[in-house]
This record gives sequence, structure tokens and C-alpha cells, in this order.
Amino acid sequence: MIVRIWAGQVLAGRIEEFCAHLTAQVLPELGRTDGCLGGELLRSVSDENGHRVLVVSRWRDEEALRGYAGPMWRIRPVWAEGELRYLAHPPEVTHFLQIGAPATL
Repeated sequence: MIVRIWAGQVLAGRIEEFCAHLTAQVLPELGRTDGCLGGELLRSVSDENGHRVLVVSRWRDEEALRGYAGPMWRIRPVWAEGELRYLAHPPEVTHFLQIGAPATL
């Protein structure tokens, strides 16, 4: 499994609207994408340095990510053209391998 983290810096005054868009449009679409095992939206607690959002998604394998994001999936964030109006700059993407099962406390 590969964990993909899409990170964006949201413009002042746009955080609520952008999070609503991600929740209503982006996450459901991810859930219907072959090889996507789930995802969640995270929002920064503090607006000290502006608002940041993360979309954390889990993918079956590299083939699934390639099908979703194309051959440059390792460095290419995916976004819809209209989403850039919410962002201070283009988003970034990073990937991680899960080493162990999540702990329950």
C-alpha cells in the first residue's frame, strides 16, 4: 500500500469553501477510483501561516497511482483547473509506504 499526501496552501477567506468542495466532490471521486483504498481530508488547526489542507489517500500499488495520476505520479499533484482559485500556489504531493498497522490506543 502507498499513502499519497496532497498538500495545498489555501488563500485567506477560502478555507471553508475549499474544504466543502473537497468533501463533496474530490473525496467521493477518489473513492470510486480503481485502486484507491480510502482517503481523508485534514485541515490545519492554526491559521498562523495561512491554512493548509491535506488529502491523505491510500492506494493499492504503483499501478493504481499511475492509473490515477499518470506516469509522473510520484511528482505530479492532481487538481481540477477550478481548484487553483482557492490555492496560494500549486499543490505538492508526497508518498509513503506503510510500515506497520495503525495502533489502537
